[in-house]
Amino acid sequence: MISTNNISKNFGSFEALKQVSFTIERGEIVGFIGRNGAGKTTLMRILTAYYSASSGTVLIDGDDISKNSLEIRRKIGYLPETAPLYLNMTVKDYLNFAAEIREVSAKDRRRQLHRALELCQLENVSHKTIGTLSKGYKQRTGIAQAIIHDPEILILDEPTSGLDPIQNRQLRTLIKGLKDHRTVILSTHILSEVEQIAQRVLMIKAGELIVDKPLDELLNTRSFEQSAGSRKTVTLEHVFEHYHRIRTSGNAA
Repeated sequence: MISTNNISKNFGSFEALKQVSFTIERGEIVGFIGRNGAGKTTLMRILTAYYSASSGTVLIDGDDISKNSLEIRRKIGYLPETAPLYLNMTVKDYLNFAAEIREVSAKDRRRQLHRALELCQLENVSHKTIGTLSKGYKQRTGIAQAIIHDPEILILDEPTSGLDPIQNRQLRTLIKGLKDHRTVILSTHILSEVEQIAQRVLMIKAGELIVDKPLDELLNTRSFEQSAGSRKTVTLEHVFEHYHRIRTSGNAA
């Protein structure tokens, strides 16, 4: 479904990504983690064709993103860290606008709008101006615009950032409900969210991919004991701290 081969990205003399390679199968839920500045957002922007790679290739469903970016973008729903909202529009008008620019046909638009409002639990605020909504509802609206065209791939960059615990739990439940029949990439600093949602973890450090493993394997107590010492229970936070103490070798662990 998604395949990257030696993706590098330079901004002047700064190398933000260094030969990153991985494959994500259709229907996988992948947690993408790393410290601030590690290169997560840069890589997500390359996957959505917002940035072009300095070198390497990205294939989506076998198509090269550098050659077929417009077609590939139709398969992707993207929520950046700052949701692209027009605060003076109502939720319904905004989502209609999002459907139109995503080329959802006029005959399908009403159905897709109803579906997005229902999935994101926005029916009761559909006629409210976005600027008057709580941050939780704004994030839901951002997710609704990402799924309005029923994409095969959903890429979410820090979707629960800045939310209170109740809003966080509600949005996490929403994301769990969206993962069926989609490939989902979720970037977040809240590692417990990855534990509850993801099947697999990609960890990036200083632009290099240092971990690409199933979540169950990472949290397996016996496997972790062999490399990091004895623990009764293992959390993703323990795993994260362990791998960030290890010098990056240039290859995924």
